[in-house]
Amino acid sequence: MDIELKTLTARLLAHRVVNRGDPLARRALLDDIFRHELDRRLAEVGLRLVENPYAEHIAVTLLPPMMEPVFGADDSWLNNNLGLPRDGVALLVILWAQIILPKRERQIARVEAGHENQSDMFGAQKPLETGETVSTGVSEDALYADFGKALGGRTRFNANLGRLANLGFVVRRNRMLLEGPMLDLMIDYSQMAPRIIEGALADVLGRRQALAPDGAADGMEAR
Repeated sequence: MDIELKTLTARLLAHRVVNRGDPLARRALLDDIFRHELDRRLAEVGLRLVENPYAEHIAVTLLPPMMEPVFGADDSWLNNNLGLPRDGVALLVILWAQIILPKRERQIARVEAGHENQSDMFGAQKPLETGETVSTGVSEDALYADFGKALGGRTRFNANLGRLANLGFVVRRNRMLLEGPMLDLMIDYSQMAPRIIEGALADVLGRRQALAPDGAADGMEAR
């Protein structure tokens, strides 16, 4: 088991993500003893495993007590350790909201529908829906039309998209932005989703409804 733990840990650090279908990744998710030892070894260097049943990959991130020592504090606080500028982080959050939030809604709906129609005694052990079957892309042109000027203009927008693609957050294909292996892992859905849905998004929709002519707001759809 020792060599397998070393191999998986080294791959997580070297490649940043490992597909959850990989034999060692599956063992980390299903073997309690293996997972406990993996968690212990990662914790010794201030890291923890990141995974969720809806994501196709696993990765590592900092333990909460390590946030301040790594990112600094007060005026020297870094908003990320990937070299992203503030407008790059803002673009990342926008992409997460437009790709992951709708995907998660579809995944949860499918799981709930499956539970309602479940008739076999082993149905609960079936894997959850993941991957491109439920993930849709975002048009680069539409994204720039909506947010490009606020994010620094065409040059900054393209530069930040390139950074996010290189880091594995998105895949650029025929002027469409598709989910990359890091996008569903590096932002905590349980914390971010309520902030977007109940906070910033609610404010935006509220302002649009206030400014729209009577009845116009009813026809608006999320992209």
